[in-house]
Amino acid sequence: MRREMGLLLHHLLLLLLSLLVAPALSLNEEAFVGVNIGTDVSDMPSPAKVVALLKAQQIRHVRLFDADQAMLLALANTGIHVTVSVPNDQLLGIGQSNSTAANWVSRNILTHFPATNITAIAIGSEVLTSLPNAAPVLVSAMRFIHSALVAANLDSKIKVSTPHSSSIVLDSFPPSQAFFNRSLDPVMVPLLKFLQSTGSYLMLNVYPYYDYMKSNGVIPLDYALFRPLPPNKEAVDTNTLLHYTNVFDAVVDAAYFSMSYLNFTNIPIIVTESGWPSKGDSSEPEASLDNANTYNSNLIRHVLNNTGTPKHPGIAISTYIYELYNEDLRPDSISEKNWGLFDSSGMPVYTMHLTGSGTVLANDTTNRTYCVAKENAEKKMVQAALDWACGPGKVDCTPLLQGNPCYEPNTVIAHASYAFDAYYRKMGMADGTCNFNGVATVSTTDPSNGSCIYPGSGGRNGTFTNSSSHAPSSDSTASGCHSQYSHDVHTFLSSLIVGLVLCTAACL
Repeated sequence: MRREMGLLLHHLLLLLLSLLVAPALSLNEEAFVGVNIGTDVSDMPSPAKVVALLKAQQIRHVRLFDADQAMLLALANTGIHVTVSVPNDQLLGIGQSNSTAANWVSRNILTHFPATNITAIAIGSEVLTSLPNAAPVLVSAMRFIHSALVAANLDSKIKVSTPHSSSIVLDSFPPSQAFFNRSLDPVMVPLLKFLQSTGSYLMLNVYPYYDYMKSNGVIPLDYALFRPLPPNKEAVDTNTLLHYTNVFDAVVDAAYFSMSYLNFTNIPIIVTESGWPSKGDSSEPEASLDNANTYNSNLIRHVLNNTGTPKHPGIAISTYIYELYNEDLRPDSISEKNWGLFDSSGMPVYTMHLTGSGTVLANDTTNRTYCVAKENAEKKMVQAALDWACGPGKVDCTPLLQGNPCYEPNTVIAHASYAFDAYYRKMGMADGTCNFNGVATVSTTDPSNGSCIYPGSGGRNGTFTNSSSHAPSSDSTASGCHSQYSHDVHTFLSSLIVGLVLCTAACL
């Protein structure tokens, strides 16, 4: 009994601490979404074209992986907030010489500011994990760069920090038990003291895609993609009782808790990299256009809604999407080359669906999204969902009847996709209306074919199915669901049970 009371008090203490700390965290600004601009592109657009794309897409925050002079000049007088970087290969020199750091600031900052709106300097990139031999001079480099800014009276306008891989956080779930790799304490403690004393923020790279890939099925794909989850599928931190609906928030909170265990409770976090690849090889089936679209669209909405995280609700988690362009010159896997929102010609790799996210990224095409059956879903579950859509879901499935436009292809996946999309449109494309117990997904690829025009495909010929009409009754041979597939009593009852579950999930 005494042990149980002790655990209860421990949980309550952690919860109270998490609530008390939140008001101290603030960047005094609304959350923003920016983009990283990588240059490993065989046909890299000129700086003028890059800036033209940024303006067209109303992107107001960018991060450069260096301090390219031509790019900084092109960004002058645009008002775009710019984070410049000290590349890793320059870190050792700057970290060992105050004068080298001062020269770097003079050449790369003072000659461009204030015409170019430089707001932060990132010292290196994931130094502690990718360049451990430079770790001993990392904090010195940050201090030397900051001293040069102080001398130029710019320290209040330009923050200094360094981006970290989220892998420096160990035991990241539950977040309340997370901690920084202890071997890094000799660097992390003075680094956090520097951030605290200068009013800066922790830069963190968060990649739910890699967390999902490394989990071997433990992390559900929907949890990684910000898709709506039923309450019983949410991850619960048993120490704080906080509920997590996505990997992104859990990783960010794990970093917050890691800082708090080193007694730093007032350093905000900015996510300097996050995204999802749109293409991969055979070992990366989840690197796809639809998943990249889903992740980045949901991420943008999540950030700009100022939702915060369960530990710090309402505290902005500004984020830079990785990245603006596909970088075809990057080595290693196919997915490494396909994180971009655009190709080098400025054409979008996929069209975002961002209604409700403000004006960031102008290629908003919410009305051209579709709800379709997952190709790899269990056919019995798809059939049950199709039966429900054409029955209790009140979708007009007559186009699926033999001889009608959407009968071909005569497969359960094709028929279910039509019915799912009709229901999705009928429900105003609201969150949770394209799930069907996990057998459906939102796609940006128009599934219409031949004379079969999907309800969401009004842009093709302006024809929409009348989705408000009632579906035929379940015992009628006129039903697009039952005319094709016969069921014995056992299968019918199984479908009915699944259908009731689907109804609950879709309608709540």
